[in-house]
Amino acid sequence: MRPVTISLIGSIVLLAYLLGSIPFGLIVSKTQGLDIREHGSRNIGATNVWRVMGRKFGLITFIADVLKGLAAVLLAKWLAARWEIHVPLPHGHERVEFFPADYAGIAAAMGCILGHSFPIWLRFKGGKGVATSLGVIFGMMPCAALLAFAVWGVVFKLSRYVSLASIAAAAALPVIVVGLMFFGPAQGWLAVRGWGNFFFSVAAALLVVRRHRENIKRLIAGTENRFGTPKPPEPNTES
Repeated sequence: MRPVTISLIGSIVLLAYLLGSIPFGLIVSKTQGLDIREHGSRNIGATNVWRVMGRKFGLITFIADVLKGLAAVLLAKWLAARWEIHVPLPHGHERVEFFPADYAGIAAAMGCILGHSFPIWLRFKGGKGVATSLGVIFGMMPCAALLAFAVWGVVFKLSRYVSLASIAAAAALPVIVVGLMFFGPAQGWLAVRGWGNFFFSVAAALLVVRRHRENIKRLIAGTENRFGTPKPPEPNTES
């Protein structure tokens, strides 16, 4: 791999990580004189903000976390389209190439999700990455994002468990991506092309599921809280 390519990938991952690290849940709570890390589940994610501060502030946090994921991917694709890679050819000639936009998006997506989940500003204690994952997937594969969000909605509607809905959507994502690769549109913004997107979806799903491991234990034990019911303080448990 050429040094210029390594520099581009490193720049994309770093910028996406820093963007993902912006703790919108904490910022929103601070505007109202609260530190969300001291209330509810003590998590900075939209679910805890919603439970503690209400629908308005929960939605603001959710939208902000989605948008930062989307922005990270779009910024990466913009950089890739403008970062020239000069390939030397015989007789003093050279060829100008550009880093593939899809791979730039994947690099940014992983950086942004990791930034949200492990923000440097908060001693690497962040959210579960569900809303941010939705944002980056919208930037990379809009159709897959819509279908995964539909899975989340159906499971949440039936169960009222945010954690179960998030886990189900994450688990369904790789299946959705493979289905769209083989049976979805071949061209256009709804198309999903390349196995890189599939491998990203597997990595993202595993990260989201891992971040919900305590929720999984409570779901199995029957002690997980349904959305809309009071929840005792517990550190870092909600997405």
